Amino acid sequence: MVDRVRRLSSSEALALWRKADTTELKARARAVRNRFHSPKTATYTIMRIVNFTNVCVAQCDYCAFYVLPGHPGGYVLGLDEIFSRIDELLSLGGDLLGFNGGFNPDLTLDFYCDTFREIRRRYGEWIEFYALTVAEFLYLADRARLTYDECARRLRDAGVLWITGGGAEILTEDFRLRHSRLKYSVEEFFEAQRALIRNGLRTTATMVIGFDESLEERIEHLERIRDFQDEVGGALYSFLVWTYKPLHTALGGREISDEEYLRHVALCRAFLDNIRHIRVSVLTRNETALRALDYGADDFDLPIEDEVTEKAGAVIEKDLESLLSRVRKLGYSPVYRRTPRCPRSQDCDSSSEGSARTVSRKGVGVE
Repeated sequence: MVDRVRRLSSSEALALWRKADTTELKARARAVRNRFHSPKTATYTIMRIVNFTNVCVAQCDYCAFYVLPGHPGGYVLGLDEIFSRIDELLSLGGDLLGFNGGFNPDLTLDFYCDTFREIRRRYGEWIEFYALTVAEFLYLADRARLTYDECARRLRDAGVLWITGGGAEILTEDFRLRHSRLKYSVEEFFEAQRALIRNGLRTTATMVIGFDESLEERIEHLERIRDFQDEVGGALYSFLVWTYKPLHTALGGREISDEEYLRHVALCRAFLDNIRHIRVSVLTRNETALRALDYGADDFDLPIEDEVTEKAGAVIEKDLESLLSRVRKLGYSPVYRRTPRCPRSQDCDSSSEGSARTVSRKGVGVE
């Protein structure tokens, strides 16, 4: 069996998936997890994904959310509605927003900068937000006819600190040609992410499984992420793995099993030995995501909203205390963490608990 200390090669990762039983996969994943974190501590956030527009021209066949420009049902949220949703999140003890708006050709860079600047002015350090995904950043820079560096600086100057690695799905050219031809190439994705890092913005890595991707494509995605993390000196704060929801999508299909998701989390943790945090998706896997703490994950979100996945069949569990109770029953101590604001992950994550919250606020799950 593969040495649990030495870095896995892609061929070894393929062999582990095909030949190792679940016990061996879990052991390999825990060996890597324990290099970074206390074995029985897990961090979490209470967060909300605000989809401030559903108008998008990308036409990904796995999306049930988008409306083409000019079609009925399209919307753009105003600031008052965004503020209302932020206020509700704060009342529940949360402090992390994720914004997601697709490729809306009517929304300019000035619109985004004005929106984010006003959110920062109104809420200061009471909240943190993921302003865009890398894919949305690519489209915004393209529409504004700016270089990635210029666009990154404009957003940074508007108060943006985070742009996540969302929109990655599966980072192979064949996958993107099959399902999201307008969502930019793999090389463009990483070049944009390099520009974000160069200009002091924080970013993450993500992956979505359960479409029609092959095992080889999954491993290629992980290898690209690991190589990129080596290249940028550990700048990627975390890796989030979640699953495709097929309801009402053009692609259709069936969801993968819980066992496949858990084994994949373990494989990700074992392979991505240079990324500190492996985060799992309560949004798409519910209680199964919490079980993934036994498969090498160390961090999870408790989301209260995400229209994109809800349209495709996700059911969000709103009883946050019940979810935390399940974590404790699994033998883990859940520690709330605030999303760090400093430039690099190493600078603000010196303990296994990350940047634990010290601000006391009324709400569920504040510890």
